[in-house]
Amino acid sequence: MLSPAEFLESYAGIGERKAGAGVLKLLLSGILAGFAIGVGGAVTTAATFSIENTSVAKIIGGVLFPLGLIMVLITGAELFTGNCLMTISLFERRIHLKGMLRNLAVVYLGNFLGALLLAWAMISFSGPGMASGLILKTVSTAAAKCALPFGRALGLGILCNILVCAAVMMALCAKDIIGRAVGAFGPVCCFVICGFEHCVANMYFIPAGLFARTMPDCGQLAAGAGIDISALTWGNFLLHNLIPVTIGNLIGGCGLAALIWATHRKTTVRTA
Repeated sequence: MLSPAEFLESYAGIGERKAGAGVLKLLLSGILAGFAIGVGGAVTTAATFSIENTSVAKIIGGVLFPLGLIMVLITGAELFTGNCLMTISLFERRIHLKGMLRNLAVVYLGNFLGALLLAWAMISFSGPGMASGLILKTVSTAAAKCALPFGRALGLGILCNILVCAAVMMALCAKDIIGRAVGAFGPVCCFVICGFEHCVANMYFIPAGLFARTMPDCGQLAAGAGIDISALTWGNFLLHNLIPVTIGNLIGGCGLAALIWATHRKTTVRTA
């Protein structure tokens, strides 16, 4: 297992390779990561939609959702939130800001495409056979996220990516698959149970709700269950969730990377 100082040295090189990767490779790897995180969201929704006890549902979601990040790490896919750790490479002067921003922008687009594709496929292929409870869970989750005030979404995004980047760091400190899975599991489990906001996960959750809302009888089902889905619009998705959560994720992830770098970087010992 790598120490924090050894992780800094290792990740400085990883970030350098990420900054120098080709656009097509980053885009495709980003699509894979968006799909993997979306799978974590999909299995969480499918496993908890019939559970009335909120605490139990959160715990089950916390156990299942980390599978998405574990898939990202093991397949070597590119995840926007985890790549905020490239701040380490920036501070180590191994990359330029332009290279980091290029990586984040292309990977963000890829993540969006991968998660959006899965959201469309889940709703389209389930079709009329989709359980009413699953439809309600999908639209209610999405509507609640779309109704978040900007400041709350920002704050929950900051807290979330502190934990996600800690999960990536802990996973990359391990030297085998089991160690990486265990390292990624804990922090992600915590952010899910706490209800923090992850922009890539929301690229699945909210479009899935938007697609589900177009299904026949969805509005009637929601009204019958007393669920208000009026906030569930593409505009609210972007303005009340995706933008503030993305900004918060950037602050939290880059902030943690800066803190890890500041506390564990090598310092030159001067002699008289």
